[in-house]
Amino acid sequence: MTFFDYKYSFPLESGQILPGFRLAYTTRGTLDNTASNVVWVCHALTGNADAGDWWGGMVGPGKYFDPARDFIVCANVLGSCYGSTGPLSDNPETGQPYYYDFPTLTIRDIVAALDLLRQELGIEKIRTCIGGSVGGEQALEWAVMQPDVIDNVVVIATSAVASPWCIAFNEAQRMAIEADPTWGERRADAGMAGMKAARAMAMISYRNYDTYGFTQALDNNEQLDGYKAASYQRYQGEKIAERYNAFTYWTLSKVMDSHNVGRNRGSILNALGQIKARTLVVGISSDLLFPPGEQQFLARHIPNATYQEIDSLYGHDGFLIEFRPLTNIIRRWMESAAAESLVPVSARL
Repeated sequence: MTFFDYKYSFPLESGQILPGFRLAYTTRGTLDNTASNVVWVCHALTGNADAGDWWGGMVGPGKYFDPARDFIVCANVLGSCYGSTGPLSDNPETGQPYYYDFPTLTIRDIVAALDLLRQELGIEKIRTCIGGSVGGEQALEWAVMQPDVIDNVVVIATSAVASPWCIAFNEAQRMAIEADPTWGERRADAGMAGMKAARAMAMISYRNYDTYGFTQALDNNEQLDGYKAASYQRYQGEKIAERYNAFTYWTLSKVMDSHNVGRNRGSILNALGQIKARTLVVGISSDLLFPPGEQQFLARHIPNATYQEIDSLYGHDGFLIEFRPLTNIIRRWMESAAAESLVPVSARL
């Protein structure tokens, strides 16, 4: 893990200011002589800076994004708790953790910080920027914000704007955190029980009816309690509590709500029309949180975009699980670009 410390005031979209920040990041592989092999992976809501840790099916030796060939960068986002500045970080103005005083962040703020890291690393061009869910929101925003920096964008199970449906799921989770009697206390474990309930709610949006029917089926027809589906929800709550905190969960769920590429850019269509990168948009057939219609909208309105869909049992979480079909889709899409570049211009007219 490496750290980038930005020691200057960082103005936020809300009008608030961060008095500097830290981003934790990892790199895999080596930058080639032409600096043309950069792959930037943007992580989702509770991810970290090590893409090989949470996306091992896509990133690592022998995988599609291979450090033997690619220079792979992944940074932990602002507001998170895996090394980057977030609510449990010390506020340099007080010497105490921010807790509830952590400023309001947006996807655009996160991407602005990532772009400062890019500049610090001396990267002028990103060959491929990829992300799923909230990571896809970052990749999309970056392609709008810096249209000449990214050559290829791959966004999976994401959207141009946070839908009312998505915001409602997030608000229900925040209500669970608020209902925790410890929420409001200035301590690192405040709201922990509420966050467990929030994560259980989130899992329902990340999967779907058929997923639970397949993976959490009844043990027998005589059961009156001890259902797999119930224990699974509690397990997911305990699991997030081992590695996360309610302040970060709260902050990044609000960040997720903020996503809107059209804000202060005239319209969503105007913003998407500014993207110059060759774009692959991937939907997941069973996604309840970001339905395929949202990805189809992106593909229709981004100038050089292709839409592909994965048929998955696993709903929104399919972007983390279905690495084989995803690899095949990306490989074919990249190969089609290479093949096209070999065709003389006169033959394409």
